[in-house]
Amino acid sequence: MKIGILVTGHPPDELYDQFGEYDGMFRALLDGNNFEFATYNVVDNQFPKSAEQADGWIITGSRHGAYEDHPWIPPLENLIREIRDMGKPLIGVCFGHQIIAQALGGKVEKFNGGWSVGRTEYDHDGQTVTLNAWHQDQVVELPSGARVTGANEFCKYAMVAYGDTIWTVQAHPEYGDDFIQGLIETRGKGLVPDELMIAAANRAGGPDDNAKIGQLMASFLKKVRA
Repeated sequence: MKIGILVTGHPPDELYDQFGEYDGMFRALLDGNNFEFATYNVVDNQFPKSAEQADGWIITGSRHGAYEDHPWIPPLENLIREIRDMGKPLIGVCFGHQIIAQALGGKVEKFNGGWSVGRTEYDHDGQTVTLNAWHQDQVVELPSGARVTGANEFCKYAMVAYGDTIWTVQAHPEYGDDFIQGLIETRGKGLVPDELMIAAANRAGGPDDNAKIGQLMASFLKKVRA
């Protein structure tokens, strides 16, 4: 099965040597599922010819806002709708979660409640899962037909399903504590309140559910659909 990774941002230059690009994080998260991967750096205007180029799709996180005026956002929204209309499985993470909602009729904005950073608990279909978060933007209005599958008090639309072909998550199952610490030391300074970054650093080191959500993602992509 061929999975197309739509890369919508790049990590800080200071972290590149240790962590590489975002597509590599998803390849590692989904390793062992016999996937073939193709990367499209849509943030650099590198798009697939059509949704037919892969059997399933993933949209990554980004430092950009879904509501910002970038030339690659309208064609990405068109591709999202094409993927939906063709019934191919699609997963969105953080920015991917947000741009899918926006493309399908929802609303994304800079959340007036502030940032969510570091290890965070969510209620996912009645079970508690722990994932790393790094965001201020949020989906604030859902598209018609969307179903919430995960939430907490801070983020009420933290995981969302659209029918049985699209699933999105606001948090980052591809981020380990070490990458969050790297973001704290690079992008966080002067942007995220110091007290939030200190608290996030203090919460690091415990178990997380990255592997569990990664397997959920893999199963979702491989699911046999009518």
